[in-house]
Amino acid sequence: MDEHRDRFGGVEPICRTLTEHDCSIHPSTYYAHKKRLPSARALRDAELAPLIIKIYRDNYSVYGARKIWAELKRQGHQVARCTVERLMRAEGLTGAVRGKKIVTTVADKEAERAPDRLGRQFVATAPNRVWVADFTYVATWSGTVYVAFVVDTFSRRIVGWSAATNKQTPLVLSALEMGLWQRDRANTPVIPRELIHHSDAGSQPGFKESSQHFRFVLIVDDC
Repeated sequence: MDEHRDRFGGVEPICRTLTEHDCSIHPSTYYAHKKRLPSARALRDAELAPLIIKIYRDNYSVYGARKIWAELKRQGHQVARCTVERLMRAEGLTGAVRGKKIVTTVADKEAERAPDRLGRQFVATAPNRVWVADFTYVATWSGTVYVAFVVDTFSRRIVGWSAATNKQTPLVLSALEMGLWQRDRANTPVIPRELIHHSDAGSQPGFKESSQHFRFVLIVDDC
């Protein structure tokens, strides 16, 4: 309102226009807000933001929240790391990311895709009806480790997982095999042709093997 009040002839016309568009704001609310003193958090933010910006620029604009937080502590400023992260987001500051970006899933437009039987409805009425699968990566000192997991959407429980240093087929199949083994062990076996195994449209070689790999046929889903 401060930006447009001169253009539209004051606060009241702006409030009337907002009310017509189902966004009712009374002029008294605006004036009360203008008179209200800044909160302790706002005052603290106003003090910290310039310090964060200075540390960021003094270090070639590569420091992330952790290093800026540590530098503030060295300078004697007691501040939570989450506050530094919040103020950096507000100022549009991001630290440099080392290493190349890792892509876990590459869609192949030429590959045959299984039908999407869920339609984004990730809710099951009983265990072992809908499993969703994916995998991600974790950076370690020894290199990148890929972790695959399978979740039962009924209980939100991870029924199977697997880790490897590559993205080959055994990574995702091992997670699925663990889920089947755990269900058999817990006396809640998977019923043939009643389980939908839903994954993304990745084209890692051989992943379709999961539809023929077991003694019964799983309904393989894709999105």
